[in-house]
Amino acid sequence: MQQYLALVRDILENGSWQDNRTGIRTKSIPGAMMKFDLQQGFPAVTTKKLAFKSAIGELIGFLRATRSAADFRALGCRVWDQNANENRQWLVNPYRLQEDDIGPVYGVQWRQWPAYKLIDLSQPQSAAQIDDAMARGYQRIGLLEDANGQGKAARVLLYKAIDQLRQCLDTIMNDPQNRRILFHGWNWAQLEEMALPPCHLLYQFLVNTSKREISLCLYVRSNDIGLGAPFNLAEGAALLHLVGRLTGYAPRWFTYFIGDAHIYENHVEMLEQQLQREPYPAPKLVLSDRIPDYAATGSYEPEWLEKAEPGDFSLEGYQHHAPLTAPMAV
Repeated sequence: MQQYLALVRDILENGSWQDNRTGIRTKSIPGAMMKFDLQQGFPAVTTKKLAFKSAIGELIGFLRATRSAADFRALGCRVWDQNANENRQWLVNPYRLQEDDIGPVYGVQWRQWPAYKLIDLSQPQSAAQIDDAMARGYQRIGLLEDANGQGKAARVLLYKAIDQLRQCLDTIMNDPQNRRILFHGWNWAQLEEMALPPCHLLYQFLVNTSKREISLCLYVRSNDIGLGAPFNLAEGAALLHLVGRLTGYAPRWFTYFIGDAHIYENHVEMLEQQLQREPYPAPKLVLSDRIPDYAATGSYEPEWLEKAEPGDFSLEGYQHHAPLTAPMAV
């Protein structure tokens, strides 16, 4: 994890102090990148103990499209508790449904992206457009009258929930050299419905068919380097391992792009301690034999995106320094 420590050092030495919504200053730099060869090991931070079980629990919750902090807790992850029940802005938000609700965050967008088509019935091709959309799984949900108030329907509204991640796996299987194998979580229409807008935004899978390898590029718009980055690195790398297992490719490069890379003022001491520690060798991620390996079986079973459990992921040979803690900014 020398890349991680180098980024921490860069921010502390060259970053600028910034104010933000949390009220806790950050030292920030614009634009950063880390790149990991997963054949050399799993990118788990070793200069403190990684909360691996919690990170994997969150990933599993995302894969199941959960919007409840209670569901994340049941998976061994408590990182959503504060944003669900202690974020004052969210507590008075009319879109908050109940205790523990966090809105349609991350996994809901990944697995149930709300897609709409508005078709102008005055156009001669409208019937063909409707037929095509319905063949793709859209359903009619309403008619919009014309603007002159005559009561005549002018447009038809259609809707379907898109499973972006499943579409990625299907494309890897059917068109692996496609450069559009990606999913994202930034939905302008629903940002006000979320306890926290997404930070890790865009995931793109890239397949090398000749080497039977798969890589992942992840773009994070805003990254808390002290607490968030180790979590997100573990989740992204674990997701790439899972997708590789289900599609028959060996995980290779994990490239991690950051827009605003920042360290909270009350995390500085924790990170300075880490810089004084010598990192251990990277561990290895082991997936349970329960998860089918397409390369071995030839059986494509994408339903394991939902069936995987936190216990199906483990770290082998993980050495780490003593745990370090710091408060999460909400």
